[in-house]
Amino acid sequence: MAPQMNIATILTWLRIAAIPLVVLVFYLPALIGPYNWARPVAAWVFIFAAVTDWLDGYLARRLNQTSAFGAFLDPVADKLMVTTVLVVIVQADPQIYLAVTAAIIIGRELTISALREWMAELGRRHHVAVSKTGKLKTILQMVGLGAMLWYEPTFGLPVYAIGKALLILAAGLTIWSMVVYLRSAWPHMAEADIDS
Repeated sequence: MAPQMNIATILTWLRIAAIPLVVLVFYLPALIGPYNWARPVAAWVFIFAAVTDWLDGYLARRLNQTSAFGAFLDPVADKLMVTTVLVVIVQADPQIYLAVTAAIIIGRELTISALREWMAELGRRHHVAVSKTGKLKTILQMVGLGAMLWYEPTFGLPVYAIGKALLILAAGLTIWSMVVYLRSAWPHMAEADIDS
């Protein structure tokens, strides 16, 4: 039986569809020649995707359209978008601190995804629910990545530098939120070891 489509799920699919579009627009100057609008347009596509991340959750709750498939697809879409943009940015600006920041963020996402899957097998997934720190991390991450995609100084503001600072701050919160999740799950890991 196919998963039921609703407005929230369609928005999530649109977010996934936006991923190759961000990459294509970002690299368009390499294909057809220099265009200074390419990165801002890529940033707008990313911003659209980030807004759908908030909107699909809001609509799912508001319209009572929450579903198991939507709960699975939403974080997958987020992680695909973030990791893809991180790879693109590091490739465009291959500095060590950016590569380390990207590795921290991607590594945390993989760790927490594996932890949630394992806790779900134990029937205790609610012990690794999204925290306020995790939500703040996501906001800083999305704004930082959007600014770094935009790249061009705007209204006299060093947009790219601001984006880098926000992304590094998000990486710090990434580590902190991972520690919080692991501490919350640790007693259940110990119990599982004892039971086995």
